[in-house]
This record gives sequence, structure tokens and C-alpha cells, in this order.
Amino acid sequence: MIAIIDYGMGNLRSVQKGFERCGYDAMVTRDVGQIQSARGVVLPGVGAFSACMENLGRLRLIEPICDIVRRKNPFLGICLGFQLLFSESEEFGKQKGLDLFRGKVVGFQSEKGLKVPHMGWNSIDKKKDSPFLEGISTGDFVYFVHSFYVVPDDASVVATATDYGKTFASSIATDSLFACQFHPEKSQEIGLRILSNFARFVASS
Repeated sequence: MIAIIDYGMGNLRSVQKGFERCGYDAMVTRDVGQIQSARGVVLPGVGAFSACMENLGRLRLIEPICDIVRRKNPFLGICLGFQLLFSESEEFGKQKGLDLFRGKVVGFQSEKGLKVPHMGWNSIDKKKDSPFLEGISTGDFVYFVHSFYVVPDDASVVATATDYGKTFASSIATDSLFACQFHPEKSQEIGLRILSNFARFVASS
């Protein structure tokens, strides 16, 4: 079973429906036991970085999430759930993240006609192969809604990059983790392929 972490913020039902459209079951839960025993875990998210961290702390979900990632259980982070994996964010002043990956989250600057937030369809440049990106190619379009982006210290984790005024990391991948700034559940065929890739990886793990 895939567990979608419910910490009071996020497009939970649309992520769940995305997996269902791919033919896989996923449950929305904030129960620590269910999350820890799930074969795969998804951390979605929308809203403010600090509020999400506060909610995770209040629900005592920080350590379980960190433990799951460190144990290399299959893990998918989406949008803010991607940003939270890093050391800190500059949103509303310096905010501490989960620090599972070294790096920071910084804001787009509204300059030269650049609209903030970055909203809508944009293409990805595939930087490395990953089972989570099977069938995904450079030039494929995915859907974004964000004002902040991740700057990883270790460029080797970057799986895709996207240009919006500057080139930024739009996803990262390790052997067991995929996390993306874009919303696969809103990215039609390409996004569903990513969700299906993750679910198949979970099933084979």
C-alpha cells in the first residue's frame, strides 16, 4: 500500500485519484503506524514552508518521515513536499527544513517581466536516468505552481531541470526517492506515467 501523508495541507485527494487512475491503491493518512508500515510513502504539499513544518511537528511526523527516507523506503515528494526535504527555506525569513538533503529553497525574483508564481506548463530537461522517469524525455511538459525553488548542494541528485528566468532543479532522484517541484497529479499523461513508475517501483521493492 502507498501512504499519502495528511498533515493538513496539500492536494491529497487529487494525488490519491492520480494513483487510482493508474490502477494502484493509495490511502490518505496521518497515522504514524500506517505511514511507517506502508511500502511506499508520498509527501505532497501546498502552502507556506513554515506552516507545513509546524504541522508535521505537531502531528509528530518529522522523525517518521526522516526515518523512512534514511531507511531508503520508496518515497515521493511533490511540490512543497519536495522543498521540505532540504535544509532551509528563505520564505518569510530563514526556516529550517527536514535537512535530508543539503541545500536551500529560494524565491524567484519578479524581474524582466517574469511572473511570480511560476504557474502553468513548462518543459523538463532530463539530467539522468531513473526508474521513476522511465518513459519520460527531455522536452516533456509538466505543470507547475510555485514561487520558490530548490538549490541542492549536490548537483548529482538533480534528475530534471527547468528554465524559468533561470535554470532550476525541477526534480531529484536517488535509488529509492523521487521528489519534484511540478505536480504529476496535474500533469496529465506525463504525470500519470511518473505516478505509475513510482507505484511499480513500490510494488517491486
